[in-house]
Amino acid sequence: MTDTSAPDIAATTTIALVDDDRNILTSVSIALQAEGFGVRVYSDGDTAARALIENPPALVVLDIKMPRMDGMEVLRRLREKSQVPVIFLTSKDTEIDEALGLAMGADDYIGKPFSQRLLIERIRAVLRRTANRRLAETAPDAAAAAEPIVRGRLTMDPARHRVHWDGGDGRRGDVALTVTEFMILETLAGRPGFVKSRDQLMDAAYSHDVYVDDRTIDSHIKRLRKKFRAVDHQFKAIETLYGVGYRFNEE
Repeated sequence: MTDTSAPDIAATTTIALVDDDRNILTSVSIALQAEGFGVRVYSDGDTAARALIENPPALVVLDIKMPRMDGMEVLRRLREKSQVPVIFLTSKDTEIDEALGLAMGADDYIGKPFSQRLLIERIRAVLRRTANRRLAETAPDAAAAAEPIVRGRLTMDPARHRVHWDGGDGRRGDVALTVTEFMILETLAGRPGFVKSRDQLMDAAYSHDVYVDDRTIDSHIKRLRKKFRAVDHQFKAIETLYGVGYRFNEE
């Protein structure tokens, strides 16, 4: 089913796919075109890096593990010239790779095997977030409307997709989140102390026509906690209420 909530995003948007797997390039390209996106495909990192710098698309879906030039190096070269949003698509599923990719400037991360519908939803989410960030940077009124969210030691800046946590004792750290993690945390922190069910968190992070199971939300929460505990090992602000859901507690 086509997502009709943001038809204009696809109508004027070109997505670049970079992967050495021809089957993935073909299947994902067909799925994106069915949603109304324009698509450019590249099967190696070296060719892609040069083309993407010369003619940036709206968003890049980029595999990490490729011959000749891997996705990390493509991203590094892109970030020297461009802030085009990037979603890593990879069979590598280690937290080191994710942390490094996000630190280098990737916007989101999805592992193989993957649902094409989920990938398209992530693409739409990143494009919406990018559009809102650009609007905030160019329109003072819009920036004022999207003021940072401050909840105890947590500060979230939705317009710039930035998260800070005050770890105490003068320690304050940036926390790099994917777009999906940011949306889940934003939903929890929006009403501290109130319980959000898994279904409510799914609705916040994904379209209603995209199915994800409970374990997907649980996995996002686990990764959120781990990222905050890297800044503050005593982080306990996200509480689990077994059989009910999650809530954010101000400290």
